[in-house]
Amino acid sequence: MRFVHFKSLAAIAGVTLVLLSTGCRKDYDPGVIDDGTGGENEAEIDWALAADSSTQSLVSKFWNASGNYFNEKNINTNFHYWPQAHGLDVLVDAYERTGSQVYKDYMDKWFTGVPVKNGNTFINEFYDDMGWNALAMLRAFKATGDEKYKDAVDVLWADLKNGWNATMGGGIAWRKAMPYYKNTPANGPAAILAARLYKEFNNPDDLVWSKKIYTWIKDSLYNRSTGWVYDGMNDNNDGVRNTTWKFTYNQGLFVGAAVELFKITNESGYLNDAIQAANFTLSDNVLTNFTDNLLKDEGGGDGGLFKGVFVRYCTELILTPGMLSSDKGRYVNYLKHNAKTLWTSGTDKNYLLFGSYWKTPPGASTDLTIQLSGAMLIEMAAVLEENNL
Repeated sequence: MRFVHFKSLAAIAGVTLVLLSTGCRKDYDPGVIDDGTGGENEAEIDWALAADSSTQSLVSKFWNASGNYFNEKNINTNFHYWPQAHGLDVLVDAYERTGSQVYKDYMDKWFTGVPVKNGNTFINEFYDDMGWNALAMLRAFKATGDEKYKDAVDVLWADLKNGWNATMGGGIAWRKAMPYYKNTPANGPAAILAARLYKEFNNPDDLVWSKKIYTWIKDSLYNRSTGWVYDGMNDNNDGVRNTTWKFTYNQGLFVGAAVELFKITNESGYLNDAIQAANFTLSDNVLTNFTDNLLKDEGGGDGGLFKGVFVRYCTELILTPGMLSSDKGRYVNYLKHNAKTLWTSGTDKNYLLFGSYWKTPPGASTDLTIQLSGAMLIEMAAVLEENNL
């Protein structure tokens, strides 16, 4: 969905949480190593431990055990489709990190519950929503080898391609009821998905699709001078490009698509595009709060998920072969600063819930989207740690 507001379980078995200080809450593992001075040394956060606690909290506080999906908030049982994809993504993150069967079990439950709430199908009115879920299920397939995820991806990919039309020179529509409206949230996931399908199954047509979609985004919604990725165009059927909205997830999607194509083609232009879009995010005073050097507060509802998307694909950029150490170091320091700030300041220790701004805790309630962005940030910090970054 675009920027609009939305239309407990026992602790996970098999994931060991080590309480490093007697002053910590029972449900909260700070993941911080005691430095022997009586305080906590922020520089020595154990991000794997922090990710254990973060993802455990996501499941224990948001998972709907009777419906097998993630609730819209930790205080209600409402269902919203597109965040389910990112919930699955975090489960895949944790499964890849730990190998725990518990996460695989939740992934399988997710697969049974989400389509039921979506009208007994993964097909949806919104092309962007289908793209997100296809990306997450492709990751689930790669992590587990379970063909049911791949079969569902094939169904979604076939439907996604039907969203391409000639209006505005091409591009996949945002939704089926508005074939004329084209935006980055619909085309970015599709470009990434097509590239990853090509890498996994070597169907040349998928690479053609990825390049075609990427080229359309770059020609239509990308400022080549600055690196700003515009949200969309022609929403009022007037040909106008939206140059007002600046959202972190648009930047992340363009970075992600460029990275995937660079890995396939080794053409430096793609990597340069990714770096320019990432640099704009870090250097623009709307997308980054310069006072705190943190990604912007994009509120709750759909906006709560935007930062997590950028973090995920910025991490992919960091891990891309061919990155200059200066660029890589800048992005690592930025993400680690955001993660440390969230974990030490923006996490409510009473509930292990994350705030929409990563230095401000939320209290007793938060949106699933906000919690997911925080969980993705902590999981990506663990990925960086695993790669000695």
